[in-house]
This record gives sequence, C-alpha cells and structure tokens, in this order.
Amino acid sequence: MTIDRAVGIDAARFWSTVMRSGDIGPGKAGGLCRLALSDADKEMRDLFVTWCTEAGCTVTVDKVGNVFARRPGTEDHLSPVLMGSHLDTQVAGGKYDGIVGVLAGLEVLRTLDERRIRTKRPLELVCWTNEEGARFTPPMVASGAFASVFDVDWVLGLRDDDGRIFGSELQRIGYAGKTDVGGRPIDAYFELHIEQGPILDREAVPVGIVVGGYAVRGMHVDVYGETAHAGPTPMDRRRNALVGAAMLTVAVNDVGWKYHATEGKATVPRLVAWPNKAGILSEYAQVTCDVRHAEREIVEQMWAEVKAAMPDCAKRANVEMRIAGQWQFGNERFDPGCIRLIRDAAEQLGVRHRDILSQAGHDAYYISRIAPTAMIFTPCRDGISHNEAEHAEVDYTVPGVNVLLHAVLARANR
Repeated sequence: MTIDRAVGIDAARFWSTVMRSGDIGPGKAGGLCRLALSDADKEMRDLFVTWCTEAGCTVTVDKVGNVFARRPGTEDHLSPVLMGSHLDTQVAGGKYDGIVGVLAGLEVLRTLDERRIRTKRPLELVCWTNEEGARFTPPMVASGAFASVFDVDWVLGLRDDDGRIFGSELQRIGYAGKTDVGGRPIDAYFELHIEQGPILDREAVPVGIVVGGYAVRGMHVDVYGETAHAGPTPMDRRRNALVGAAMLTVAVNDVGWKYHATEGKATVPRLVAWPNKAGILSEYAQVTCDVRHAEREIVEQMWAEVKAAMPDCAKRANVEMRIAGQWQFGNERFDPGCIRLIRDAAEQLGVRHRDILSQAGHDAYYISRIAPTAMIFTPCRDGISHNEAEHAEVDYTVPGVNVLLHAVLARANR
C-alpha cells in the first residue's frame, strides 16, 4: 500500500462540524444530553442527513433507524466499505463519544468528493441507533440487529423508563425506515472513536490501533419482594426487594475489587425500585450489572462469581432473584488485514501509534461478527468520558482521521 501524503482532510471544516454537533442537545454542565430517539436526536439526525446529501450521498434508513449514506463506486455492484459510529449520547455525556467517528467518516466523504477521487467499491457512512443504551437497554442494539445478534421485533419493542416504545419513538421522530436490517454483504467496516481511557493522552500518541476488546458479560436481574409498612413490619418478616438489590450491588462491586490488580472491572450502573417511596418497602427492584476483563477465561470466572452471589443475597433479604436478560460482547478480535491497512497508513503518514485494547463497548464488536472490522482510537483528555467534561483536541484527532481516510481508500480500491 502506497499513499499520497498530499491527500488529507480539511481540519477546520471537520472540527467546525464537530462543534456544530455540540450545540444540539446541550447538557447541564457544558456537555450533551442527546438520548436516542429524543427530539435532540432527531435534530442531529436531520442535520446529519442534510450534510450527507450535500456531499452527494444517497441516504437510506433501515427499520431500526440506522442511517446509511452511500457514495457510489466505479464498480458499484461490489460490496461496500463502511465507516461509522453513533450520534446519541449518555444523559450526562460529552461532545465527542461516537460523534467524532461519524463526523470523521463524513469528512472522509467530503474530502474525496472535493478532490474528485473515485473508489472502486462504494463507500457507506452509517450512524447506528441507540449505541449508548442509555434510554433503551442494552447498548448497541441496532448494530446488533444489523449483525443478526438481536431480533428486529425485539429491538422495536424495547421500552424506556417512561414506558415509551422504541418502534413508536422511531416513528415519532420520522426515522422508522423501510429498508431491511442487515442481511447484505459488507466488504469491511472501520470505526474511529475517542479512546475513553487515559493511555493515548498520557503517552501523547495520537492513534491507537485497536486489536480487540475486553470481554464483557452483562445482565438485568429482577428482584421480587413484598410491600409492607416501614414502621411496624418486623425485620424477620420483611421482603424488601431494594435491600436484596443493594446486597447484590455490593457483591458485584466486591468481585471487581477482587480482580482489580489485573485490570478487571465489575459494575452496577443502574438500580431501580418500585414503589421506591418513603414509609414502604419495595416489592420490586432491578439491578443492571456487568463484568469486564482482557482475558476471556477470567471474565467467565468473574461472571460465575457474580451469579454465585445471587442465592445468598436473595436468602439474606428474603426475596427472589431472576435473571431477566443477558448479553455479551468484546470476545472479538479485529481483522488482521484491516488492522494492517491502518498501521500502514499511520506509518506512511508519520503518525505515532500503538496497539491498544478497547475497554468499552462499540458497534464495531457486533459488526466484526459479519464483516472484516477494525477500529482507530484518538485521545481524549485524561481519559474522561461519559461525563460532560469529556474533551478532545483537534490537533490530536485529525491525524487519526487522516489515517482513517487512507485505510478506507486502500480497502475500497482493492
């Protein structure tokens, strides 16, 4: 692979696009609150579609709301090379998580169009729906549906905390597409993303070549008890679901600390209860938890320990516990050929780089099950993410976007 170093993105145009996105769905502390299928998500999607159309792309939307912008190839019958990420955020999210990846892909398309560079294969830029899982859990359901990990009807039937249905919300914002979900050949998929960790920033390395991810196991646990008065009900007759859920929460955290020395992590990010009011014991609670480790064998051990803690927690709180849903990702290892293209582009452009593992979830995991896939990480300050203080710098991000440009060009012209 030999690249033309004179071909590069317009850094100012790219960053102004990122900053424009940062105006849509502002959070309370300078970041973003752009939950999937919200009004802010619609506004961002509408702007994204406009940008893609202005770049000469044909835009289609599938039945779970994934948005695809296609740039034709000179041999347009060939399977496309995809780029993408997501535009939805956490409830207290930053302006860069996922967003930089989608808009990096847009800048690649704009650059090729501006320089009148044609590719043999068509290129497609995709914005995946509900990657975060902040509103409709679990995360990455739309890319998962594209890869046949999740059933489309199941995804469309998901409900948020207010009982609103995924499919109905898609219709409300005008993104209930007609195109079938997945089921078509993809030549390759490239995703650029901020690292969401401190390594690249600490080492002042602008490009991380993601060779794989931490193995992740997650689940919802339903806890069933009984309402009762907080005053006169004797302790030995209580069946407080909230107490059982809290005990399990501590047990999960303890597993994380047990494996902390080897970078293991165990998390309860969410606990809900009903009726969750003063003066009354809760009859229902739900715990969402996951465990993560770089080694699959160890994550399975951690997962077994979490599940083994459930009976004791249930017994001590005099409640019942049932697993309501499970998911896993991160076992995947990315495609050596696509990784090689990223490495070659970085080396020929003179961009410092290092191999790295992803500790977060990404749509690329599911897409890697159906197509050759690779990821590029760019730095974020202090590794802060899923926080409104999340921050990235243009000078540290642009090298990764140029690497993406040339890796995609090489793949699309093979």
